[in-house]
Amino acid sequence: MNNRWVVLAAGCLMQTVLGGIYAWSTFVPYLTKAFGLTSGQCGLIFGLSILIFTSVMILAGRILVRKGPRFTALISALLFALGYLLASFSGGAFMPLLLSLGVITGCGIGFGYVCPVSVGMQWFPERKGLVTGVAVAGFGSGAIVLSSIAEYLLLSGVDVLTFFRWYGVCAGLVLFSAALLLRDPPGTRYNTANNGEKSEVFTWPFYLCSIGIFAGTFAGLLIIGNLTPIIIKTGLTERQAALAVSIFAVGNGAGRIIWGRLFDQWNYRCIPLSLGSFALAAGLLLVPLPAPARMLTVVLIGFCFGANFVLYASAISRYFGTGAFPRLYPICFMAYGVAGVIGPGLGGWLADQTGTYHTAIYICITLVALASVFTLIRLPVFYSNPRPE
Repeated sequence: MNNRWVVLAAGCLMQTVLGGIYAWSTFVPYLTKAFGLTSGQCGLIFGLSILIFTSVMILAGRILVRKGPRFTALISALLFALGYLLASFSGGAFMPLLLSLGVITGCGIGFGYVCPVSVGMQWFPERKGLVTGVAVAGFGSGAIVLSSIAEYLLLSGVDVLTFFRWYGVCAGLVLFSAALLLRDPPGTRYNTANNGEKSEVFTWPFYLCSIGIFAGTFAGLLIIGNLTPIIIKTGLTERQAALAVSIFAVGNGAGRIIWGRLFDQWNYRCIPLSLGSFALAAGLLLVPLPAPARMLTVVLIGFCFGANFVLYASAISRYFGTGAFPRLYPICFMAYGVAGVIGPGLGGWLADQTGTYHTAIYICITLVALASVFTLIRLPVFYSNPRPE
């Protein structure tokens, strides 16, 4: 099977299923009401899944090089489905949910995420930027599908644990089918060299990428991990809150493509611009707004969040060269995992303590604003001694 468009479609389908993790806040009200979980516990489940997912990517990349994308993707399908199935038998207890969804499903996402991006770039070497943007946009928009289905069924009276069971079965079958369609082009060879990795990590351009992606994803994950209760606390309904999750995903998916095109024109200047824009957009959550304006705010936040998954990959590839990208980007991407395990849980915990999400939002604004100023001041390091691509 050498049809590269079939491979691309399978990869996008896989990313869409895996990206449903961003719909997590849809389940938070049902878990808290039915089983007594706190907002902090729900945030920790989501955050741990992000940390595990990003950590496992490094191992998954090595397995992909040795065993190929199909084998790696099949592991993803098995672990992803297993996590949701085990969660459905948890009885709503925190620790079983943390282990099943946070650890096992998180591993499944990590094994799956690396496959479509890598395979897509191999099949479309002349369109690496576009294909990467399409792939990560699929991951970002996965919340639209899952939140829409979940909210419809949950509002219809389906128990949340029952939903986890059937979602695990259905998603596992989709991932398994997509995995069977993945393969590298004939004659593909991966570069496994790691010369100079340590010296490249300890440089200012790499530091700035790591700082930027940590700040941007910390703020974004804190908000998306608690988005449903945040919207409800502004006075909107549960249905409007569910719509906000889908709206966020639309902005997230569009941002991944548009920021990629902007980087081609403005290069590294997009980093402080995206962070500064995020600070302004998050500030609108603190302002009383009518429902349409509130939804527009969510779109803008999603748009700025999407920048994190394009700009830093592009910056590392451009500065250090495409040959170094497979070695360096997973290390930088770990900052996203650290942000994931801290941000959502902290946001939920602060809400439990204060009864409002305002404190958490102020922290988000401060962090991305400081990162924007810092990266702007240090931006010249990208233009001094650039590495060959």
